[in-house]
Amino acid sequence: VQLQAFGGGLVQAGGSLRLSCTASGSTFRSYAVGWFRQPPGKEREFVSAIRWNGYTFYADSVKGRFTISRDNAKNTLYLQMNSLKPEDTALYYCARRSADFTRRTAVWDYWGQGTQVTVSS
Repeated sequence: VQLQAFGGGLVQAGGSLRLSCTASGSTFRSYAVGWFRQPPGKEREFVSAIRWNGYTFYADSVKGRFTISRDNAKNTLYLQMNSLKPEDTALYYCARRSADFTRRTAVWDYWGQGTQVTVSS
């Protein structure tokens, strides 16, 4: 299974970005898939996830600003990020988990390579 995340970039505070993640060797529809991020000098943290049945989860810090979605036909995961803040600056990763959703970063099975999001103030 290979995941590839893209769509990051440099944006001013208050702006928007949409991240995408494609998968090869597997589909998203039967698994929990999600987004994590690693701010500079900090540990990787949970951002958002969507379960196989469509149920979504968000970190408190992004709730109301970020929206996760999945297109099963395109086997693509998205993260729409609005009202971006400088503290959203991080390397964003997509991931897939064979078991059910958890916020615990360490037990997710497959990871993309990360895409950088930088929000300027």
